[in-house]
Amino acid sequence: MAQVLEFKLPDLGEGLTEAEIVRWLVEVGDVVAIDQPVVEVETAKAMVEVPCPYGGVVTARFGDEGAELPVGAPLLTVAVGSPVESAGGGADADSGTDSGSGNVLVGYGTGAPPVRRRRVRPEGLKAAVAVSVAPVEAAAPAPTPEPAPALGPVAVVSPLVRRLARQHDLDLRRLAGSGPDGLILRADVESAIRSAAEAPVPEPAASSSPAGERVALRGVRGAVADKLSRSRREIPDATCWVDADATELMAVRAAMNGAAGAGAPKVSVLALLARICTAALARYPELNSTVDQEAREIVRLPQVHLGFAAQTDRGLVVPVVRDAHARTTESIGAEIARLTEAARTGALTPAELTGGTFTLNNYGVFGVDGSTPIINHPEAAMLGVGRIVPKPWVHEGELAVRQVVQLSLTFDHRVCDGGTAGGFLRYVADCVEQPALLLRSV
Repeated sequence: MAQVLEFKLPDLGEGLTEAEIVRWLVEVGDVVAIDQPVVEVETAKAMVEVPCPYGGVVTARFGDEGAELPVGAPLLTVAVGSPVESAGGGADADSGTDSGSGNVLVGYGTGAPPVRRRRVRPEGLKAAVAVSVAPVEAAAPAPTPEPAPALGPVAVVSPLVRRLARQHDLDLRRLAGSGPDGLILRADVESAIRSAAEAPVPEPAASSSPAGERVALRGVRGAVADKLSRSRREIPDATCWVDADATELMAVRAAMNGAAGAGAPKVSVLALLARICTAALARYPELNSTVDQEAREIVRLPQVHLGFAAQTDRGLVVPVVRDAHARTTESIGAEIARLTEAARTGALTPAELTGGTFTLNNYGVFGVDGSTPIINHPEAAMLGVGRIVPKPWVHEGELAVRQVVQLSLTFDHRVCDGGTAGGFLRYVADCVEQPALLLRSV
């Protein structure tokens, strides 16, 4: 007799409490193996493929693509046990006899080889799940009740959802949540908001909401919005900037790439600037720190975990190069290339997006000269780099056309004063203008 086991959305780490279903990787009737990815979800940190700890036949899925689920909510049910083998047959169904790995994240599994998805015939599926319990069906959103609201607290998945309802004058007591035990999810609130917006407005009354397209701040964009807002609230930031002659830096880059030979990875400008940043942070460690507001202490960090801003279709993300202070320029460049490709495909893990101590932002790729970067909370500084363009420049006492770049440093004024920030920025500019200076610091 098969046993139907329920797999719930696991804790994905980093304090995340919910995730949005992006794409189902299995359908009802598919045979799955232990640790086989069954759904792709998006959290506020990254895209994650969630593996199932059971092997057997999928009997139900919970939630449509685009729905948000809290941690602990049912994801799917799987019929496990010997009937799975008889229903599917063959080696592909052998894993159905296992009790499950208990693993929840890709990369932390038992190493069992993945199996190809295979649909079980309806009659085979029926035999496989002929258990002594009622069939499990996917949960459907409950209709919105109309009776007068009851008094008392309302179970809501997060304070952000409660705030969203308050901003739209939505009475949560009139909603029936689609989450476990009637928990009100963000999708429930957004659905009610849309329904209210689509309802006809009697004349002469007019809608109090501003006209225009509304884009929900959720997932990565929502996380970025919250982090930037927190940075502006908590960090007394200041910005200084300087123009630098990058002609010699570009010549050094060309020489390095020429010496590497055909087919070798090219050294990027970003990698060179990252290496300069690690040298500058060694001289000015105040900027590689964070502030413990409750303890009223500055915490200077021993390692440099260098973040770099990357624009993707899902929004701005900041992958982190671990231990950048211990890497060569080539090593930093290779890691930046790997993380950039992972960002482009949405494959960055939460661990690759957290833990940074200093951020490098090359907004010059957008064709702009300068900016005032917002610090990536809870870090203490960010270096912004504009485009490198030919400009008139006084070189060795004469006017010449040189490759010029604007460098901007935004820093937390609690960790240092302007003299330290100016010293850091001047050292970076000096290394850009005379890359040989960097050799004296290694």
